[in-house]
Amino acid sequence: MSTKPFNDNFLKACRGEAHDRVPAWYMRQAGRYQPEYRKIREKYSLFEITHRPEVCAEVTMLPIEQLDVDAAILFADIMTPMPAMGINVEIKSNIGPVIDNPITCKEDVEKLQPLHPSEDVPYILDTIKLLREQLSVPLIGFAGAPFTLASYLIEGGPSRNYYKTKAFMHSNPEAWHLLMDKLGEMTVTYLQAQIHAGAQAVQVFDSWVGALNAQDYRTYVAPVMNRIFSALEKENAPKIMFGVGAGHLLQEWNKLPLDVIGLDWRTSITQARQQGVSRTVQGNLDPGLLLADWPELEKKAKKILDEGMESPGFIFNLGHGVYPQVKVETLQRLTAFIHNYSAKK
Repeated sequence: MSTKPFNDNFLKACRGEAHDRVPAWYMRQAGRYQPEYRKIREKYSLFEITHRPEVCAEVTMLPIEQLDVDAAILFADIMTPMPAMGINVEIKSNIGPVIDNPITCKEDVEKLQPLHPSEDVPYILDTIKLLREQLSVPLIGFAGAPFTLASYLIEGGPSRNYYKTKAFMHSNPEAWHLLMDKLGEMTVTYLQAQIHAGAQAVQVFDSWVGALNAQDYRTYVAPVMNRIFSALEKENAPKIMFGVGAGHLLQEWNKLPLDVIGLDWRTSITQARQQGVSRTVQGNLDPGLLLADWPELEKKAKKILDEGMESPGFIFNLGHGVYPQVKVETLQRLTAFIHNYSAKK
């Protein structure tokens, strides 16, 4: 049990409530840049870590203890629920998820099984319960969004252009919408289970949805996203949306019943708000700047803070995840700067 007083700045910022300093956390804040994590990975694969609640909780806690960030995010992978649905997935080093039975037709979609979290991913729920006993900051649960999951299921792994996914979407609309329905139902079930186990906020990663134009998004993706966030409204947990290269979809996201919109580094906070984004904004330092000299990093962080603090709802984060080459000391210094600079404003 943590003996520190509970720091709820992140939750307050999600809801646009007053708080004493800008909260910060970093996507992929537990990972290969940490010597301690690399040592754990010498013993366990990523999937093995997530299947061991004590080890998974240890990994999730590492950045909280090291960086003084204002939120923890569950250490897992967006593909974690896929095996239970009947998808054979392997996380390959330096590649990502690789699937040996990709979806090619409606019959493949029909074979996908519903998720039963307490039976299929009990280790995830046990990790969350362990973390809630240890943490003095909020815990963020998460899931992959249907489009991004579908892109892996159809492509068979990571893709640069998603041409198989787009071809399937346009050529087999009935199968596509069935796939969205099944993945959407899984996402709701998975996130509800995480919240009931103790997650205090949830983030939906639609990492690759920026590959779609706005019209295709409205037709093929927005309906399932609306169903997901609507189903989660009754849960007392802020809902965060994030995608990469998706600045052209911000107005679509702003229509969804969510609480926080995460930005990558391509769209400034000012630009997002000028487009009408009225929710709390999360972001959006280019993670490459974590490898730059401190004066340049500080200058860019200050600019983001100045823009973010113009409205009450703002959470500092990266525009994507931490690179393995980043030094722990850099993130420690950045977090301290964010807290000190924003507390003086």
